[in-house]
Amino acid sequence: MTTPTLEIHLSDDDLTAALRSDARLGLTAQQKWLPPKWFYDATGSALFERITELPEYYPTRTERALLERVVGAIARATQAEVLIELGAGSAAKTRLLLTALTTRAPLKSYVPQDVSSAALCAAAADIAAEFPGLAVRGVVSDFTDTLHILPRGGRRMIAFLGGTIGNLVPEERAEFLASVHTVLEPGEQLLLGAGLVVDPAVLVPAYDDAAGVTAEFNRNVLRVLNSRLGADFAPEKFRHIAIWDSAREWIEMRLEATEDMTVTVGELDLTVHFARGEQLRTEISAKFRIAGLTAELAAAGFDTEQVWTDPDERFALVLAERR
Repeated sequence: MTTPTLEIHLSDDDLTAALRSDARLGLTAQQKWLPPKWFYDATGSALFERITELPEYYPTRTERALLERVVGAIARATQAEVLIELGAGSAAKTRLLLTALTTRAPLKSYVPQDVSSAALCAAAADIAAEFPGLAVRGVVSDFTDTLHILPRGGRRMIAFLGGTIGNLVPEERAEFLASVHTVLEPGEQLLLGAGLVVDPAVLVPAYDDAAGVTAEFNRNVLRVLNSRLGADFAPEKFRHIAIWDSAREWIEMRLEATEDMTVTVGELDLTVHFARGEQLRTEISAKFRIAGLTAELAAAGFDTEQVWTDPDERFALVLAERR
């Protein structure tokens, strides 16, 4: 077995500085907001794993089933020597890709990227043990501003799965795709997983389950601020809301104050006032139409090679080549 390596480009101090910046910007905005990446401390990650197993939450199992069906075609189309995965996490679905790419394509190395060094270290060790002939090189970083540090050489494919592209607003998506285009060479590929626009009666419950797991996941961002920045939020005084914005075609998750309150964030020397009914946006999850998604890729300099969808057309895998 090849011993995996780990490159650290994002320290705990860097994460804390980013959290401080995001919290100050978001909590002092006229419409308060926080980025969804701060859900994911150990508790948040465990809650999200529970969400993926809920009957209402179709995206994870739909994407996995789709990958199982088309992974051979992906391997034949890419012939990748290097697989780079952004936001790899536990790399659970990636094993399907790795199996296909190591048996049907000349894959030599796997480069998982994530902000969590603990999750990445565990995933890299598991992958190295499961695929002993594969070089595994983990990169701890934030993909939104460190794509330039990703390794070069070999025929590369970047995988960005899980529908995470939907957490970016259109301007951020354009910037992200342009950055991916910059780091890839002509002929190299991007494999993108994206949720599609579906009936809100199916979509909204996926983000507002009957058991209340998503509500706890949503409120966990307040607990992160309490533990990391010395805030005194009372999470139980915020109500979880998930709404479908039909104009923008995205789900918004929000936390609504159930009473007037004042919150202090000790590390920022910041006092934040919430009126009863005031909402804090914690996540958007954009859903796509195939034509719109391929148009965004084209604008960033990619040619769409293949699009695969599940039978219910709830999720898409798009293989695009850098021009």
